[in-house]
Amino acid sequence: MKSQPVTTTEGDVLVEEAVRTQKPWNVIVWNDPVTPMTVVVVIFKRIFGYSNNKCTQLMLAVHHEGRALVWSGGRERAEAYCVKLQVSGLQSTIEQDN
Repeated sequence: MKSQPVTTTEGDVLVEEAVRTQKPWNVIVWNDPVTPMTVVVVIFKRIFGYSNNKCTQLMLAVHHEGRALVWSGGRERAEAYCVKLQVSGLQSTIEQDN
């Protein structure tokens, strides 16, 4: 917290300013045994506009690790991405960063 003197008609008063940084929301895609890997790459490219290389790296992370963080940022946008991924047939969730 940051203390800052403020002058009033009563004299100087210290005011505490709390600065909170919002933690980003992460969009997680989970592995499933049904969706072909090439389809996952196409979905990532269409939704996020990532390069083929990045989409392939994310797809391989999902495949080998069971899940991958595919996007991070504001909550509303994370929720929108999550819905788009789910409508496209991918299992996805959002979680707030630690």
